Amino acid sequence: MKIGFDAKRLFNNFTGLGNYSRTLVSGINQVAPVHELYLFTPKKKYHNDSRDFFKEPYYTVTPKTRYKAYWRSVSSVRMIKQLKLDIFHGLSHELPLGIKKSGVKSVVTIHDLIYKTYPNDFSFFDRMIYDFKFSYACKNADKIIAVSQSTKNDIIKYYGTPESKIEVIYQSCHEQFKQALSDNEIMNVLLPYQLPSQFMLFVGSIIERKNLLNLIKAIELLPETIKLPLVVVGKGNSYLKKIKAYLKEKKLEERIVFAPQVLYKDLPALYQKASVFIYPSVYEGFGIPVIEALWSKTPVITSNCSSMPEAAGAGAFLCNPKEPASIAEGIVKIIGNKNYAQELIEKGSEHIKNFENDVVAKKVLGLYQSLLNK
Repeated sequence: MKIGFDAKRLFNNFTGLGNYSRTLVSGINQVAPVHELYLFTPKKKYHNDSRDFFKEPYYTVTPKTRYKAYWRSVSSVRMIKQLKLDIFHGLSHELPLGIKKSGVKSVVTIHDLIYKTYPNDFSFFDRMIYDFKFSYACKNADKIIAVSQSTKNDIIKYYGTPESKIEVIYQSCHEQFKQALSDNEIMNVLLPYQLPSQFMLFVGSIIERKNLLNLIKAIELLPETIKLPLVVVGKGNSYLKKIKAYLKEKKLEERIVFAPQVLYKDLPALYQKASVFIYPSVYEGFGIPVIEALWSKTPVITSNCSSMPEAAGAGAFLCNPKEPASIAEGIVKIIGNKNYAQELIEKGSEHIKNFENDVVAKKVLGLYQSLLNK
């Protein structure tokens, strides 16, 4: 197969969408190195995570015009036709205009529709752009990959897309979270951050739907025997100010440690050191931090809604994120019962096999082949 990918995020984004692109493309190459892989990108950034894609077996396709955004969205279709690709895959919500007329089978991955479910988090202009790009891709793709059943449901709800056109294929996460660190390695990584010796962990943007305030309210409900501080890794603006005002009012400042300066490469050490990872978000397309914690063999508390039950499986205590008492119940159960915590870790280690790179890559290749067999 000759497979083309929209690789803008692969070469230029070194968190969520970029990680998805790199793990999927490299996974496809590892399980089936016979295929020709073409990476379409308006620009390339050399980075430790992207360097392997600058050389064979990958072929990079870049514009010969200064109008790079136009090339990516429109005129790249000419090159897609010239290369006689079998499949073109938009890895992050988009397909170039005119892809249907190219004669090349197309796939698009939709990660979430947060701009629809939480429109106030986006400007009017951004919502209009996303709505055009996402809906166009869903309408014109031959097949849509949704990264969760929750996202599939949203695509059907908001775009009226036929269910049969959408296939749920989960995603993996960065390889760094799959490497067990020694106690000395963890200590050396965490020492500069001056974190507590024991702590609970929250990782994510400090915005309303991530629901940090209810987690803090849950901490207020904990018994005196459980006084572990909460380390918060993430950044925020207005919602963060609201959080800090609440902490001051309730005299809880000493129980919350904000650590926005933690580097992405150091996150595995935090996950592996944490007594429990808590992620009470009310909406996610998939919930990558949940599987990062599962890979880290850390007990997890997450929400019983949106995509979180899919990401967590049986490896987490599922709470009602709107009820601080429910979150607190999970904390007490995990911190107070080592057997239960270990049970969650073992179930999480089994569930996480669904998100292995080769498992995901084989499912995507199977989807490609099914399109070509039609």
